[in-house]
Amino acid sequence: MTAVTEAPLADTAQRKPGPQRPKRSRQRRAQARETWLLLLPALIPVALLSVYPLVQGIALGFTNAQAGLNQVVSFNGLQNYVDLLGNSLFWSSFRIGAVWAISVTLLQFLAALGLALLLNLKLRGRWLARTLALVPWAIPPVTIAIMWRLILNPDYGPVNQILGFLGLPSDINWLGSFAIALPTVIVVGVWSGMPQTTITLLAGLQNISGELHEAAEIDGAGTWQRFLHVTLPGLQPVIIAITTLDLIWNFNSFALVYVLTAGGPGGQTMLPMLFAYNEAFRYGDFGSAAAMGNVMVVIISVFLVLYLRAQARAKRA
Repeated sequence: MTAVTEAPLADTAQRKPGPQRPKRSRQRRAQARETWLLLLPALIPVALLSVYPLVQGIALGFTNAQAGLNQVVSFNGLQNYVDLLGNSLFWSSFRIGAVWAISVTLLQFLAALGLALLLNLKLRGRWLARTLALVPWAIPPVTIAIMWRLILNPDYGPVNQILGFLGLPSDINWLGSFAIALPTVIVVGVWSGMPQTTITLLAGLQNISGELHEAAEIDGAGTWQRFLHVTLPGLQPVIIAITTLDLIWNFNSFALVYVLTAGGPGGQTMLPMLFAYNEAFRYGDFGSAAAMGNVMVVIISVFLVLYLRAQARAKRA
C-alpha cells in the first residue's frame, strides 16, 4: 500500500511546472496582433466612410445645426425629437414609407418565388431566361427611374399608347395622379428589386435535395403538397434572410422614388428618406434631418435584431 500511495507523490514531485500557459498566452496575443494588422486595411475605410459619418450624424441630431456660414451649432438635447413627435408631415411620410416597403417586399417575394420556381425547371433555354432575369439588377436605380418615366409618360409613353390601341383610357397620368402615383411607384420598385430576390431564392431551391421530392412523390404527395411540405421548409432560412434584407433596403429607398416623383404629387410618394433629404438640403435644417435619420436607424436596428433572432432560431431548429 505504501508503494502504491507514494508513487503518484513521487511522480508529482518530479513534474516541473513548465511555462506552457504563459507561452500559449503570448502566442494568442501575437496571433491577435497579426489578425488586427491584416484587418486594418479593410477596417480603416469602413471606419472613415461608415462609422465616422454615422457617429457624426447621431451627434448632429442633438444640435440646432442650420444652413448658413455664420451659424453657431450648439447642443439642444432632445428638442429635435420633441419637435419630431408633433411633425405630422414626417409621420405621414413614415406611413407612406411603411406601405411602400411592405408592399414592395411582399410583391417582390411572391413574383420572385414564382420566377425562381420556373427557372429551376429543366426547360430548354433556361440559361437565357436566368440571364434576362438579372438585367434590372445591372441597371442603376437612377437609370431605371428615367426609363420608367419615359414608359409611363402620359403623352407619348408606350403604356398609354398600348391602352389606346386596345380601346381603353389612354390619358392616365401614372406618376402625377393622387390616386395611382404610389401604386405605380410600387410596381416600378417591385420590377427593379426582383432580380436579387429571384437569384437568392433560386440558389435556395437548388440546395434542396431532389431525393426529398422523389420520396414525397413516392408517398403520394402531389405538386402542391410537395411545395408546402418540402420546398417551403427547405427555403425557410433563405426566405427569412432575403425578405428581411429587402424590407430594410426598401424602407431606405431614395434614388428610385426621388427621380420618379420627387415625393409628389402632393407628398403622396414622400418616403421618410425623401422627407429628411428635403428637410436638410431644401430647408437647411440639418439638426432636424439628422434626428429623422436617427429614428430611421433605430427602426432598421429593430429589423436587424428580429432578423438575427430568426436566423438563430432557424439554426437551432
